Amino acid sequence: MEYRQTRAGAAAPVITELPKRVLNVLEFAFTLLWTAGWISVSLLLQLVSGQPDRALNMARTRWAPGLVGPAGGLTVEGADAIDWSRPYLVVANHESLLDICVLFMAVPVPLRFLLKEEMRRVPFVAGYARATGMLFISRDDRRAGPQLRRQVAGVLGAGQSLCLFPEGTRTRDGRLGEFKSGSFQAAIDAGVEVLPIALHGTGAVLPARGFFRVSRGPMRATVGQPLPVAGRVGAAGRQALAREAQDAVAAMLGRSPRP
Repeated sequence: MEYRQTRAGAAAPVITELPKRVLNVLEFAFTLLWTAGWISVSLLLQLVSGQPDRALNMARTRWAPGLVGPAGGLTVEGADAIDWSRPYLVVANHESLLDICVLFMAVPVPLRFLLKEEMRRVPFVAGYARATGMLFISRDDRRAGPQLRRQVAGVLGAGQSLCLFPEGTRTRDGRLGEFKSGSFQAAIDAGVEVLPIALHGTGAVLPARGFFRVSRGPMRATVGQPLPVAGRVGAAGRQALAREAQDAVAAMLGRSPRP
C-alpha cells in the first residue's frame, strides 16, 4: 500500500493494487482468451498459407511472449552455441505451466511437445496439438510405450525437434525428480542427440500448487550441450543417457536431484 499527502497534511492510503485473488482470476481469464485467440488465428493462417509450421512459429513469436513478458520476461543462455539445423530430443525440468511458453521462446525452431493424455480433452488445445503434430502420452497405459517410442522416433527421424519432460509431472517442492528413461530410447533409435535445457524461475512465477497464482519475476532458460546417442545399447544405454541428461540439467540449475 502507498501513502500520499492530502491537502490537510494527513496521510491517506491509496490502494495501488487489486486484491491478489482478483488479479489472479483476471490473469487466468486473460490467459484463456489470449490462448484461444492465438490458436484460432494461427491455425487459420496455417491453413490458408499451406505452411505446416506456421502455427508453431506463431507460438514462439506471438503467443508465448504475450504471456511470458507480463510475467517477468525471459533470458535465454547458450542457444547461440547450438546447431539448430539439426533435430533434437529436448528435455527439461518441469516446474510450471509456463514451461511450455518458455521453451517455445528458448528454442528458435519449430518445437513439438509430448503432452499428457488429459490435454486431448482441453478445448482449442487438443485441436492445435493435432494440427501441429504433437504427441500424447498416457501415464496409465504401459502397453502404449513401444508405440509411443516409435512415434517419437518418427518425429525426430523426420528432422523435427520434440520436447518432453522426463520427470513425468511438475515438481511441487522445487527439487529435480528422476528422469524416466523410456522416451530416451526414441532418440537412440532415431540417432538424434538429446538437448538438455534448465528452466529457472518458472515455478516461482506460476507454481504447481494452488489456483493460478502468478507472482511476477525473472525467468531464465539455460541450453546445455547436446548429448550423443551413438553406441547406446539396450536398457543400460538409455538409462545412462537419461542419467546424463538429468545430471546436466541439475548442474545448470545448481541443484542436486531428488534422492
